[in-house]
Amino acid sequence: MNEARTPQYEVSRLRRALVEDPRTAEQGVKVTMRGQHVFLAGEVASEERRDKLDEVIGELAPELVVHNETQVVRAEAPTGREELR
Repeated sequence: MNEARTPQYEVSRLRRALVEDPRTAEQGVKVTMRGQHVFLAGEVASEERRDKLDEVIGELAPELVVHNETQVVRAEAPTGREELR
């Protein structure tokens, strides 16, 4: 990481990359940093998308250690009727 970059700037840069990169296009992933460690949290639709988060961050900031704590939540078709009240 460039010494002139603040942690807030770096978090914003990484978050923006996850939104704009077509491999991820993730708006709901939370990015936090502690020193040279970046933590990703939130929900994604597949294991592949989860792996792509690591890939994008690794390309953008190879000097950081990525801790991907995102959860895979699969969207499935409803199995029954939903009652609205």
